[in-house]
Amino acid sequence: MFCGSKSTKSDWLSIYNPQLLILNQVNPILLVIPILSILMFDLGLTLRLGDFKLLAQRPMPVAIGLVGQLVVLPLIAYALAVLFQLPPLFFVGLVLIACCPGGSSSNVFSMLAGGDVALSVTLTALSSVITLVTVPVVLAGAVAASGAEAVGAVHLPVGNLLVQNIVLMAVPIALGVAVKHWWPAAAASMARVLGKVAFPALMLLAGIFFVQHKDTIIDNFGQLGSCVLALILLAIGVASLLSRLSRLSRQVRRTIVIEVGMQNAAQAIAIASSPFIFDNPVIATPAIIYALMMNLVLLTYVAIIKMQKSHH
Repeated sequence: MFCGSKSTKSDWLSIYNPQLLILNQVNPILLVIPILSILMFDLGLTLRLGDFKLLAQRPMPVAIGLVGQLVVLPLIAYALAVLFQLPPLFFVGLVLIACCPGGSSSNVFSMLAGGDVALSVTLTALSSVITLVTVPVVLAGAVAASGAEAVGAVHLPVGNLLVQNIVLMAVPIALGVAVKHWWPAAAASMARVLGKVAFPALMLLAGIFFVQHKDTIIDNFGQLGSCVLALILLAIGVASLLSRLSRLSRQVRRTIVIEVGMQNAAQAIAIASSPFIFDNPVIATPAIIYALMMNLVLLTYVAIIKMQKSHH
């Protein structure tokens, strides 16, 4: 499905675009592993035990956010994958990005939108822990429903997935929490630095993946891009609807919209590209397109909110 990197196209790149040729030689997994670990460590640096107490203090908004992230969004992805008749690997990739809730970046977007940052942190923390269990279950269903395993296109090693999620997510979060507990001043300094580095690093990863696999992305962008955009817009719409039906405040609604709409692309890419799990860059394609589109949509969402505020 992918064009070979040793074709005449690579020769053209070496003559006219040497920078692109360098990017073409980078192994994405060597970047995604440290990026995901840094994102999770950064999340741990911002967590407090009080963040988890919010579940008991304000169960309704937390429950709605978690249901939207962990149940509704994967179901929407399943339905869209069937509706758009995605090929098996794209089917799995779309569901994969839908079952990886956003990391610390969602907290930043929530702050920019004037949302409930405490709720955002709580949802991020809880979902990051819960998905250690739910991601393998949802992905197993996606692999079976897509028919990918039946035709020998992919196999899901559930044990390897659990171990990788623990090593790349649970351990860095725990280390971040420990640093914040024992060295709070150092944790605050590191969080400020990592908060500025994380987003550009994710965009660099998306750019490298696009350069390496641009032919596949461009060839399938009509179908896959439309499907991914529909996933983002439906996620935002459903999150807003659930929040309004529950009569939550405007501030809380904004946070739930962002938490449900923003997924952890780095986690999805790590699972798709890992030699211990899928080892298939095709499965990562929906996550790359999602990362680019998601940020554009949410930045537009934040801009609209700021415009509305300026008119009041």
